[in-house]
Amino acid sequence: MPIETALRMAADADLDLVEVAPNSKPPVAKIMDFGKFKYEAAQKAKEARRNQANTVLKEVRFRLKIDKHDYETKTKRAVGFLSQGDKVKAMILFRGREQSRPEQGVRLLQQFAEDIAEFGTVESSPRIDGRNMVMVIAPLKNKSEAKAELNARRAEEKATRKADKAAEAVPTDD
Repeated sequence: MPIETALRMAADADLDLVEVAPNSKPPVAKIMDFGKFKYEAAQKAKEARRNQANTVLKEVRFRLKIDKHDYETKTKRAVGFLSQGDKVKAMILFRGREQSRPEQGVRLLQQFAEDIAEFGTVESSPRIDGRNMVMVIAPLKNKSEAKAELNARRAEEKATRKADKAAEAVPTDD
């Protein structure tokens, strides 16, 4: 419809002619309250910002002569970080003569990568950085997916708790 006709219709209805999709052919416009349109657009942008999650780089430090239990604890921490959607930087600290045996560090980091393979993939292979050896592991699911999954799990737990509470509150006739 011609722009003049649409403007006249909007003026008659005491509303504004708002261009909704300027890039489409032909451009799409609606007769609506412009203030309401701006408010809804701002709310959508705010919601998108709130749901956007930034991936953080978490660090797990090892020593070359790490005990089995300590290694398992560090692995659990890394798995927790990866399941939350964060990247993990695995770092081995070398001291003294340990610096002359980087192949043991590579072996330890490869073992670490194998142990957490179901939660993340190696983004950068082991490399020496001064007295340290560093490897970065990226999560399999991104931060927003992990956050959505966590929120769904919490909502499910809340619903089951509510159902359990309701079942307790119902009096039984004996």
